Amino acid sequence: MTASPAILPERGPGDRLTALFWRRPRLLLALLLGPPLIWLGVVYLGSLLALLLQSFYSIDEFSGVVKEEFTLKTYAELFRAQNLDIILRTLLMSAAVTLGCAIIAFPIAYYAARFAKGRWKAVFYLGVMLPLWSSYLVKVYAWKLILAKEGIVTWVAEHIGAGVILNAVLALPGIGGNSLSTAPLGTFLVFVYVWLPYMILPMQAALERVPTTMLEASADLGASRSQTFRTVILPLALPGVVAGSIFTFSLTMGDYIIPQIIGTSARFIGLAVYQFQGTAGNLPLAAAFAVVPIVIMLVYLAIAKRMGAFDAL
Repeated sequence: MTASPAILPERGPGDRLTALFWRRPRLLLALLLGPPLIWLGVVYLGSLLALLLQSFYSIDEFSGVVKEEFTLKTYAELFRAQNLDIILRTLLMSAAVTLGCAIIAFPIAYYAARFAKGRWKAVFYLGVMLPLWSSYLVKVYAWKLILAKEGIVTWVAEHIGAGVILNAVLALPGIGGNSLSTAPLGTFLVFVYVWLPYMILPMQAALERVPTTMLEASADLGASRSQTFRTVILPLALPGVVAGSIFTFSLTMGDYIIPQIIGTSARFIGLAVYQFQGTAGNLPLAAAFAVVPIVIMLVYLAIAKRMGAFDAL
């Protein structure tokens, strides 16, 4: 008596598709990477190329119509006194915010990397990430009220006897104003608050990679704490500082909301792009201004890569 052959279950479309992908893994890879690569190439890089193309056009001063003729006239306008002032103001603010974030973030990141354990480590991450969960505009407008002349900062300064110091600071040319909410110093404070988490996290990751044995070896060799900090901790933590500065520097350069709400409403690059392409309708000049931070960040990223900043991301 012969045994009947086993009846195999009928293969469905899903099984045949799985078999096809198993035999042709490159097809699966193309289907997975195709849509995001198309999005990156067409939408993102395409928009950047369109922006670059617009920057080589010019606008007719009488009719206001964009002349689609290749020219460097628009880039030459960036070197006018008022436009060059915008670029320099943005660079100075970006550098100041980056430096301020680094000074404030370092002790926080060092404590988290060296002393926070277990539950306290989770509390640290929660405390750093929590401000990022709230609305950006809500935070900016909240700081507008905090820094106002009738706000809590002025109230506390007057009640602890520091009102004279605050008034002296506001009287300083270049950073002062009627109140912190209308002064460049207020713009700086809000920038530091908003971008500080982006400095803390890469710095904390870099400090965690500093071997404890190197600190112990430095102490065994008779180095003081300040010498250990200068010769061991700071050089090894520098990639994290540079990695964080990539975020703080670039985000400050491109932001247009904070300068519009806090401070004197003096133009920064982001605000100039927003106003030229919207209110003024000068799209070529807006595109030329937008190219400036791209070029600056390309140079900055090249320097950061040489310093090993991407290893701390």
